[in-house]
Amino acid sequence: MTAAKVARFTKAELQTFYGVDVPDLVGPDLRLLFCGINPGLWTAATQTHFASPNNRFYPALHAAGLTDQLISRSDPITEDDRAHLIERGIGITNIVNKATARADELSREDLHEGARAVEAFVLEHQPKVIAILGVTAYRTAWRRPKAARGLQDEAIGGTELWVLGNPSGLNAHETVESLAEDFRVLAGAAGIEAHER
Repeated sequence: MTAAKVARFTKAELQTFYGVDVPDLVGPDLRLLFCGINPGLWTAATQTHFASPNNRFYPALHAAGLTDQLISRSDPITEDDRAHLIERGIGITNIVNKATARADELSREDLHEGARAVEAFVLEHQPKVIAILGVTAYRTAWRRPKAARGLQDEAIGGTELWVLGNPSGLNAHETVESLAEDFRVLAGAAGIEAHER
């Protein structure tokens, strides 16, 4: 994996990325699909899922042993890093592929429509496990107001459905360590062997 040029954006520059799409990260042997709520503005600017200097996703992925090197959470993802994730059977998508500054800017209709799109994506790619990263968003999008964190009773086709905390720095309920513990469980369910730490 190689280092990328460090990305820096002013608040005004980030505002220009409202509504921008970010392509899914998916390969031919998808085993573990992470599903965010929607791209943040930094993610849209760098075209890198879960990008933001405060996002815990990549540090947790690395701490769980799912990557052999820490992927930058501030810079555009390198082709080597993208290839590494795909080779490991890891993919990333979103419930809604429309960038906003905060997930609470999405409407209920956005989330309901996004849930249908995610289900179609899962049925097409058939990962072993999907993890929705955002409990409140899952409850709204899938109309399951009492859904709890963890493995859900229902599956999407043959894919296990998990709901976990949002790795955003705005979520005070999660840490890199708590997410890494969850990610290790997901890796086991998906048949992905963790790197030694």
